[in-house]
Amino acid sequence: MSGVPANDPGARALLRHVLATLAYRAGKTVRGTPEAFADYLAAPGANSPRTILAHMGDLMEWGLRKARDGDRRWTNATPLAWEQEQERFFATLGAYDRFLASGEPMLWDAGELFQGGMADALTHTGQLAMLRRLSGYKMKGENYSRADIVAGRTGFEQTPPKPEYEFD
Repeated sequence: MSGVPANDPGARALLRHVLATLAYRAGKTVRGTPEAFADYLAAPGANSPRTILAHMGDLMEWGLRKARDGDRRWTNATPLAWEQEQERFFATLGAYDRFLASGEPMLWDAGELFQGGMADALTHTGQLAMLRRLSGYKMKGENYSRADIVAGRTGFEQTPPKPEYEFD
């Protein structure tokens, strides 16, 4: 999508779908996990789920600032309590989506918004899923191409997943 005009309606629609996909997948990955999961370390010096989710929130705030204001400044938030970090992440997804839906001029290339923060957050969602399994808080697999993902649905609450696979 790099080089796609920032205000191309198709590009904006696709970015909104990416945010909804991220909300669905990240929601499934963190839903029902206790505070203890937030500080799980797979190895000494590794990032905890709390640190990863805080970084994902930072990525979404960064993307929104770039799209809305043209501001490429990066900030690192101090990780919050697990429930608060989840709330922050989903609130930021919602704000980003509302901006994309608003039709206000986008001040950054749509492709760069995707290939930067959005793609990075999808990668980190996979890391959270792996850490969830390693920590013993199992979750069922799913055929995500059949999931009920709808642009604009970026909150923590999602349509219940339709698990098709179980991993032990």
